[in-house]
Amino acid sequence: MARTRNYLAIDLGASGGRAILGRFDGERLALDEVHRFANGPVCLPGAGGESLHWDAPRLFLEIQEGLRRGTAACQTAGGTVESLGLDTWGVDYGLLDRHDRLIGVPFHYRDRRTDSMLAEAFRRVPRDEIFRATGIQFMSLNTLYQLLAQLVEDPDVLARARTFLMMPDLLNFWLTGRKASERTIASTSQMLDPLRPAWATGLLERLGITTHFLPPIVEPGTAIGGLLPAVIEETGARSVRVIAPGCHDTASAVAAVPAEHADYAYLSSGTWSLMGIENPEPILSDRALAAGITNERGVGNTIRLLKNITGLWVIQECRRTWSRGGQAMSWDDIVVRAAAAPPFAAVIDVDAPDFSAPGDMPARIQAYCARTGQSQPAGPGAVARVVLESLALKYRRTLELLDGLAGRRIAILHIVGGGTQNRLTPQFAADATGRPVVAGPVEATAAGNVLMQMLATGAIGSLAEGRAVIRQSFGTEHFTPRDTALWDDAFNRFSRLVP
Repeated sequence: MARTRNYLAIDLGASGGRAILGRFDGERLALDEVHRFANGPVCLPGAGGESLHWDAPRLFLEIQEGLRRGTAACQTAGGTVESLGLDTWGVDYGLLDRHDRLIGVPFHYRDRRTDSMLAEAFRRVPRDEIFRATGIQFMSLNTLYQLLAQLVEDPDVLARARTFLMMPDLLNFWLTGRKASERTIASTSQMLDPLRPAWATGLLERLGITTHFLPPIVEPGTAIGGLLPAVIEETGARSVRVIAPGCHDTASAVAAVPAEHADYAYLSSGTWSLMGIENPEPILSDRALAAGITNERGVGNTIRLLKNITGLWVIQECRRTWSRGGQAMSWDDIVVRAAAAPPFAAVIDVDAPDFSAPGDMPARIQAYCARTGQSQPAGPGAVARVVLESLALKYRRTLELLDGLAGRRIAILHIVGGGTQNRLTPQFAADATGRPVVAGPVEATAAGNVLMQMLATGAIGSLAEGRAVIRQSFGTEHFTPRDTALWDDAFNRFSRLVP
């Protein structure tokens, strides 16, 4: 009987973080949460007004606490943690000075300082040239425009910086002392060459952004190094190696998609919805540019050809507003109310600027509906149903775009991540797209993170072998389309309203 091998996945999302212990017995993988903590934007005042940031030092403390608890759990069972892998959301970063000290507090991607930076970038370099140099869709929150905003507002900060590190790379540096940028997270920056593992330095120089501080690129599955003595002393973890999995959480989630055949699309459902296909090469055509498609790097030398869609963020903000108003509800409560609400009362564009910043989201949804000549949803159930139906309609539009780029009708949609915990999301997706949906695993990001550590340490021999492990380790649920005529009518309304 094969010995059990233990791996620790640190998964940091935009609303919370977890340390999850993965135990692999040679056939099946089991995941156990050993630490959970909150995460979110910190609003800080300043001379230029309020700004949003991440509390990176506190996140590092929580990571060490997760490592300490994971180590203790393994010791209790008579084992040790073999390696640690860390994944986070994309685009955000930290800057280090010549003493390797953090310069300022890392900005949150929803900070408004980048609102005008797309226009500024296009003034310096044409839009189509930026796309072909990076392959990444245009969102003002991308790292490229965050650095451009820094250059415009306070260029001295960039002049002082000696090292630029994406968020998981920064945390890995604090764990190991090694400075490197893992390729999947680097690709979210819109600063990476789409054809080779190198920064798009020519583009950055044309934009006026310095390149001297860019670290070397490493592939997913690379061993970053051992823990620093101070981390070992704090956590008791003595022989742990830090592995770069897919350091972008979506890359790790896609690694765990339990697909048996190539003809599928994936949807990683959480705060963001990331919908796409795995492709061997980037698609840099005018059609891809016009469609807002992005070419992010995946594990196994693949391209995650996808579209970023605002996901459950809208309902997360609704829930926060309702709680503040004395209506504290669980996710299950919200889903039950949404299921009971009348269908297709209104449709919204979840990616509209109205819904991008924190705030009173139910009021914004009602204002959007009033402005677009629709009835205003009243109450949590009606509001949540409008959001979930509109998300499903956005999934249909995106899947049809992917059909066109792939040159075929994609047969099946795999949905992974937290959004699969409510049955409305996968059922609505099947209904809207007219295609079968396979939902699960819920813990795809952690499973994919551990899978890449298993591959790096020789516990499995290939990504396909790892996906077979995922299939036999975690349950999935199948959803078939229903009420397609009603959804076709709703999609026609949606298409007239949403450009």
